[in-house]
Amino acid sequence: MAFGAFIKLIIDGLHLVADTIVVKTSKFHGEIHSNVYPALVGVGYICGLKISTLMFADSLLGWVVIIPMIHTFGQDAVMFPAKITIGEIWENAGAAGLWSSYLRYIGAGAVAGAGIISLVKNLPSMFRSFGASVKGLKNSSGSASTERTARDLPLTVVLVMILVLLVLIAALPVIPVGPFGTLLILIFGFFFASVSARMTGIVGSSNNPASGMTIATLLVVTILLKVTGHVGAAGMVSALTIGAIVCIVVALSGDMAQDLKTGYILGATPQKQQVGEFIGGTTAAIAIGFILYLLNNAWGFGSAELAAPQATLMKMIVEGVMNGNLPWALVFMGVFIAVIIELLGLPSLPFALGLYLPIALNACIFVGGVVRSVVEKSKCKSEEEKTEKINNGILCCSGMIAGEGLTGILFAVLAVVSIGDGKTLLDAINIGAKFNLGQIGSLLVLAAIIFYLLKNAVLSKSEAKETAVETE
Repeated sequence: MAFGAFIKLIIDGLHLVADTIVVKTSKFHGEIHSNVYPALVGVGYICGLKISTLMFADSLLGWVVIIPMIHTFGQDAVMFPAKITIGEIWENAGAAGLWSSYLRYIGAGAVAGAGIISLVKNLPSMFRSFGASVKGLKNSSGSASTERTARDLPLTVVLVMILVLLVLIAALPVIPVGPFGTLLILIFGFFFASVSARMTGIVGSSNNPASGMTIATLLVVTILLKVTGHVGAAGMVSALTIGAIVCIVVALSGDMAQDLKTGYILGATPQKQQVGEFIGGTTAAIAIGFILYLLNNAWGFGSAELAAPQATLMKMIVEGVMNGNLPWALVFMGVFIAVIIELLGLPSLPFALGLYLPIALNACIFVGGVVRSVVEKSKCKSEEEKTEKINNGILCCSGMIAGEGLTGILFAVLAVVSIGDGKTLLDAINIGAKFNLGQIGSLLVLAAIIFYLLKNAVLSKSEAKETAVETE
């Protein structure tokens, strides 16, 4: 955590080095970018080489194939959704401008297509899971069981809590969904919560098609709202709110299923766990709410510091369906790219994310995946030793992600504290204008992250202890 926080301080606090390494190819207008954040390297290590490679491969398709093609064939063209020529976009913002104006919509179509494909592929399992969940609900005896490890909260308590929550969602003006939106939340939430809990609990988090469920919810809800006359800005906000709540339902139900499964293995009392889940979920919701307001006040969602790509994707889907102003040609290009990847027998969602997200993120994630591959192929005396090395790396990455995230929140606090002359405390610690190592410094930082991760993964505590004994 301390290492992740320190690197974050160097990059985004002191600005001693650039946050991105940029490689440009002048002959055919392609660019490759890579961030140098420890959290992204950690994400790549945790995901593994296969997923991170798929994401980076699609980024390469976008940034060194599709973007150069757009520039080559349409330099003097003005193509929707942009209002200036492709050549002018290139002169003003380079490859990043073409990504924002065109490639991002292809990526959005790919993500939507991949999400729906994932949902369709999982439909048989989803219906089986839903049926089994409903059957289990009918056979549940609640807290009437005398066995401690089978004692749940009474079903009446759960139903009353759900009813109170639905009334609050429908009545509170701060949640702009109304009675009709609340009914949609109940229907989609009940179905997807049952599916997510069972699929995640039985197989694992990787089997939870959360993106597909969210995209499907957004599409159907937006269409229903439009048909029923809930249009304009109010209708779009309502659709986004419903989609966000259902997405939270999907994520939390899967997480709680894993918690309860772990408690079952350890011999915990489900009723006490469920009370703990309620307290933890409520506390986290309050804390996250304040943090989101803080981040928005500091930088604003959609800015360079707070890109919020998933939120932007949701916005694009809702606006496109409600207003009919999406560049559908670009969107369907992305959809069929996802279909092609599925036909090749590869998981389409990580590939699609590679096309939608900026290449700088995916390149850095790919570095983490390569480090994971190096650790997996390192010389080990046994399979247990190999597993220990991999887990040491995962633990190290978790710390780096947490350290960088907490430091980012601290920077948000500094960014809203004014010290006069239009400056903030975060501006006060920025010494990058006087001393900056640029991309050379970025390469050094990335090398330091890789070395630190390899050191913590390969040199486990037990090996360090053995080395010390041999030295003595």
